[in-house]
Amino acid sequence: MQKMKSNNHILSVIDEGDFEKKLVDEVKKDFERRQFERRSFESQWQLNMNFLMGNQYCSIGNTGEIEEFEKQFFWQEREVYNQIAPIVEIRLAKLQRVRPSMAIAPASNDEKDLKTAKLSKKIVSSVYSKALISSKINEATRWSEICGTSFYKVIWNNNLGNELGDTNKKIGDVEIDVLSPFEIYPESSNCENLEDNRSIIHAKAYHVDVIKNIWGIEVEGEEVNVFTLDATNKTIYGLDYNGYTNKIMKTTRENHAIVIEKYELPSLEFPNGRLIIIAGDKLLHVDELPFKNGVDGERGYPFIKQVSCENLGCFWGNSVIDRIIPVQRAYNTIKNRKHEYLNRLSMGILTVEDGSVDIDNLEEDGLSPGKVLVYRQGSQAPKYMANTSVPLDFSYEEDKLLNEIMLISGVSDLIRDQSAFSSNISGVALQLLIEQDETRLSTTAEQIRDAIKSLAQHILRLYKQFASAPRLCKVVGDNGDIEVFYFNSSDITSDDVIFETQNDITETLAQRRTMVFDLLNAGLLYDENGKLSNRMRVKALDLLGFGIWENSQDLNELHTKKASSENLAFLEGKKLEVLEIDAHDLHIAEHIAFMLSKEFGERADKSMTEKMLEHIRTHKKMRKIEQDIEQKGE
Repeated sequence: MQKMKSNNHILSVIDEGDFEKKLVDEVKKDFERRQFERRSFESQWQLNMNFLMGNQYCSIGNTGEIEEFEKQFFWQEREVYNQIAPIVEIRLAKLQRVRPSMAIAPASNDEKDLKTAKLSKKIVSSVYSKALISSKINEATRWSEICGTSFYKVIWNNNLGNELGDTNKKIGDVEIDVLSPFEIYPESSNCENLEDNRSIIHAKAYHVDVIKNIWGIEVEGEEVNVFTLDATNKTIYGLDYNGYTNKIMKTTRENHAIVIEKYELPSLEFPNGRLIIIAGDKLLHVDELPFKNGVDGERGYPFIKQVSCENLGCFWGNSVIDRIIPVQRAYNTIKNRKHEYLNRLSMGILTVEDGSVDIDNLEEDGLSPGKVLVYRQGSQAPKYMANTSVPLDFSYEEDKLLNEIMLISGVSDLIRDQSAFSSNISGVALQLLIEQDETRLSTTAEQIRDAIKSLAQHILRLYKQFASAPRLCKVVGDNGDIEVFYFNSSDITSDDVIFETQNDITETLAQRRTMVFDLLNAGLLYDENGKLSNRMRVKALDLLGFGIWENSQDLNELHTKKASSENLAFLEGKKLEVLEIDAHDLHIAEHIAFMLSKEFGERADKSMTEKMLEHIRTHKKMRKIEQDIEQKGE
């Protein structure tokens, strides 16, 4: 366990054991207060999960727990006609298209900053591929769509990465985890943003053996509810008594302990913030905030929040399931009552004079075909009550509720709407319908885009802080080749992430293909000679959804890289020759841009400038010779 360096004056006065006990008690008391404040939100999240899974005959009781209600009569229909699950599946399928292309804005117009900005983009792309960020975004989106809010936790893990030299020590790497809303406890639910809270608690149930392996301290285990993080001895999870409806009420784990991580923002008392970690009655860790992941190198939270629908003035977002639940209950009711009415019509209701027939036999067998019915002489024969047909109000209300569910959810499956595909509608009108159908998802898509942008910023800031040793990364280049590069913290000069694409949610694969073909037909993708370069060909294939079909490198790109390496060699005092295979125009342009950069002006002397100019003159002479030869050949 580590102690805060800034608290030495406190520890000199207060006994260390009393200090630890007091700190543990303060954190536990604060955690219990936050638990109580967040209880109503937890109940709503569990109710949403139950309705999504098909357990829709439950509600939030007076105690805040999820309670199921039974049939009023044994003959009642109690089926579930789940409209929530397909709506969530449609929303998730459409939101999976939100994967914006990003770039890093350079710190200045200097040539070195431009190159480091490109390198930073490659670093982010490499981490996104290595850490399977796309699947993590899908997981976080599922949580936000069901519960309204989800979180990413971006930290530096010293136990990841390659080994450092011949030692068993790792060089460390970025670790990204997706957190459910059940694990995060803000200081106040009335603070809308993460940074508006002076402290954030991340609480999670760990097995006691895992706690010992990580922090080296033994903690007494108990039975913990993984949702509410309360000690409990009751487990309700799985199938109901009918054996077909999944439900989540309480889920517990044995021999676990709650690990509470309390992150405090920098203050006058703690200029670098504070991180306190406790489990049970033990203090596991206390020190300043470890990560400089804020703006301008400030220390901050390692969390990123993503919501489905923003809730003004509230930390927690809303889910569309919250709004659909009342309508879903009404829809289940109308469908079941309609089927009960149909059962009465098909089975019938017998009226029998008292004592005229054997009631027990009639209840057991009914009026089966060919049955001989004996009734008392002089009494009336049993007969069916007259029933009317199913009232049209049932069908009207059913359709009305379905439309209301689609309206509330913000999506509609146009494939189910046959009117949209009538012969009287044009392609342009159909496209407008599709765009309108996607409009309601744009706010949720924007939340995902903001989270992806924050992820990239956190990754770059952590590498800037911890990647002191050179490390190797791989990324697919613009030409389809696997590009391998080394970098360290000094190569990252900017974390200003910008988007290269705008509205991902309305851009389908078919629309993208049509756009590419239109650009090709218009000739906008061809070079000055009217040809399609290898680089543009690979990019076009990628946009068409065919992936990378070739690994051929663009010669222009190779010449540009060679000229860039020559620029660095000049600064190191090396002498380079001009080769016949060089693309002289590209080399000349690259060398001139380098000489105009701030880096060259600060490091180059008069002699080096003259050598660089002589190298450019040699390129021009060889270009002139090649042009003369071509003219004579013609």
